[in-house]
Amino acid sequence: MQDHLDAYLEHLRSERQVSAHTLDGYRRDLLKVLALCEKNAVATWPALDTRTLRAFIARLHALGQSSRSLARLLSAVRGFYQYLGREGLCRHDPAAGLAAPKGERRLPRALDADRTAQLLDGAVEDDFLALRDQAMLELFYSSGLRLSELVGLNLTDLDLPAGLVRVLGKGNKTRDLPVGRKAREAIETWLPLRRLVSPADDALFVGRQGKRLTSRAIQLRVRQAGVRELGQHLHPHMLRHSFASHMLESSQDLRAVQELLGHADIATTQVYTHLDFQHLAKVYDGAHPRAKRKSES
Repeated sequence: MQDHLDAYLEHLRSERQVSAHTLDGYRRDLLKVLALCEKNAVATWPALDTRTLRAFIARLHALGQSSRSLARLLSAVRGFYQYLGREGLCRHDPAAGLAAPKGERRLPRALDADRTAQLLDGAVEDDFLALRDQAMLELFYSSGLRLSELVGLNLTDLDLPAGLVRVLGKGNKTRDLPVGRKAREAIETWLPLRRLVSPADDALFVGRQGKRLTSRAIQLRVRQAGVRELGQHLHPHMLRHSFASHMLESSQDLRAVQELLGHADIATTQVYTHLDFQHLAKVYDGAHPRAKRKSES
């Protein structure tokens, strides 16, 4: 069994040319399964059955293994058994039909309205970088853009008089989004400075050399703004989360928020109902006569 495992790992290294990090992960996971086989007197890979593997996954979960780690282990097992099948060494996959236990879904972090105002309403220096970054921050929050969507924006995607921007989202699907007044003003202030660097293409946001900003460059500028204005870590997706949660708090229209975010499945958008409930719960605890703490009554 060890020989077959070693042959598979060599196949991944030499033929599939996976990274050293990925190879180490596969090795660790499959060695766990090999130890399981030895403990249960399973003498060959074809002898490992789904019931034994399922019980193993359940035990690891009970011991605190994360759902992500268990999903990765099952993926490693599937890949290994596909290899064994191609080599004529096994006709079944004990991981077929198995899924890792669902983990607790993490709620996206979002700024509240006051912190968002603190980020966006501060004094802005009259220079190329500051005005460009202000326009990016305003547009992120105004329209709930993904990082990739903002990176790909061109001048021709903007219709400032109409207050609209057209973005190319996941699955190469386009959608038209409103651009708020503050974002329009920030972009209009930025555009004259953009022209001064003779941009290489139609990109909306460029650097001093006129080249389209990369995702990494935008992430860095957003993070710096978070440290400078809020004293905290900030990333583009947090502005998107803030947009979505604030929209839902105000409108209570989940379908509209789904359309604005460009989610194919409304289940993806429903995570924001949990954020909204947290807000409502705080209001309830602070306002309802029967919910207030004794010390406050």
